Amino acid sequence: MPSLHELVRAHTDLVEDDVTWLQLLMADWQILADLSFADLVLWLPDREGRGFWAGGQMRPTTGPTALVDDVLGTFIPTGRRRMLDEAYGSGRLVREGDPEWRDDVPVRVEVIPVRRAGRVIAIIARNTNLLGVRTPSRLELSYLQTAAELTQMIASGHFPLPGQRSDHADSPRVGDGFVRLDPAGKVVYASPNGLSAYRRLGLQGDLAGLVLTDLTRDLVPARKRPDEETLSAVLGGRDGRATEVGTDEVTLIVRSIPLRPQGDRSGALLLVRDVTELRSRDRELVTKDVTIREIHHRVKNNLQTVAALLRLQARRTQAEDAKAALEEAVRRVGSIAIVHETLSHALEETVDFDEIADRLGAMVVDVSGVELPVRVVREGSFGKLSSEAATPLAMVLTELLQNAVEHGYTDLPDRTGGRVVVTARRIVGRLHVIVEDDGRGLPDGFDLDGSTQLGLSIVRTLVESELGGILEIGPGSQGTRVQADLPVD
Repeated sequence: MPSLHELVRAHTDLVEDDVTWLQLLMADWQILADLSFADLVLWLPDREGRGFWAGGQMRPTTGPTALVDDVLGTFIPTGRRRMLDEAYGSGRLVREGDPEWRDDVPVRVEVIPVRRAGRVIAIIARNTNLLGVRTPSRLELSYLQTAAELTQMIASGHFPLPGQRSDHADSPRVGDGFVRLDPAGKVVYASPNGLSAYRRLGLQGDLAGLVLTDLTRDLVPARKRPDEETLSAVLGGRDGRATEVGTDEVTLIVRSIPLRPQGDRSGALLLVRDVTELRSRDRELVTKDVTIREIHHRVKNNLQTVAALLRLQARRTQAEDAKAALEEAVRRVGSIAIVHETLSHALEETVDFDEIADRLGAMVVDVSGVELPVRVVREGSFGKLSSEAATPLAMVLTELLQNAVEHGYTDLPDRTGGRVVVTARRIVGRLHVIVEDDGRGLPDGFDLDGSTQLGLSIVRTLVESELGGILEIGPGSQGTRVQADLPVD
């Protein structure tokens, strides 16, 4: 289905500020749908005046839907729906006396002009399934009265409000808890869920007739309350935003929507949600993240200790072959330690591998025994990689760079320096890595399948088995070129 931006660009002459206003409205219109027990459809005027395009749709969670099928992206020509034409032309709310019948369901339709900066930029059709209508309870009457005031605010350009939006994951909804305030901040009505939320804070009795700001000060310790200005503004219904209040055992989010149907504030709608369990899970996740980072930090320290022990053993070893093998092991352990060090500072189990690649290049050059000055240069970007992929890839890159530096530039008396280029590109779910040097090149008759070098065996195993990729080694433009083609998320 087309998005709002796509429909606006293709069919209307609305400007960017108009679209921003409509997006703010649609971020909060679940509230209006639930309070109205009705489906909402946003209709956008065609730039040529031929009719209206359905730019958005919202169903209620508090009652039966009146629109079984999706209408987003459909077109209604001028003249087919008189109420749409009248509301858009006059800029006033239009209500139909008799219901429409749709699939044997009686539907009451009301059309609301959406006004911004003195202009009607769109219209909302509110469709109520009358089969679900019964003698309204006090809760339903409070919902409908508040919906009527929000409707007038939309038509006069006073809603939506900037700031907090109800499309955030933890924002309270109508069904979570509904509290209606008068202009003085006194509770006129509270839904059963809203009352239950405050009873969890320690309220004894009813909310009706109480000044919510004073009550909250009595129930919530000062260290668990927002600052006094925020508390008075939000819980007094004067400012359209959200805040958290609670005790050591209970946490509530309270969101305020001041109501100004005629311009002056008539009171406020407060939505209340108990987020105690949600905040408890948040704390558990934070603790888990800290623990994981601490584990990576300790693994890094342990690996560095192992590398130091291997380095000490290498210095005391007389056999050159054994010394070389131990020094290679030091580099391999060091490359893994770099990954864990990076993960110990990351907030997620992913790492920016560009930083790791640069550090590995510097490490290989620093510890190499080659007399020629060799530079390792990175071109392109590896991007973010998971820890599962970063560790084996770090090992692969270390081996390839070590081979390029030590085997490509040893015993070249006529050379003054060397250059190894690491190229990384992401293309359609694949990571292409090329390590190319300008050294002596591959020995005659080189065959990857027949190679017995430990380093190349490690590289091949990691690339093909651990990373599920493809490894190719061949001559480059001057020296040796190694390419690894790897799948990435």
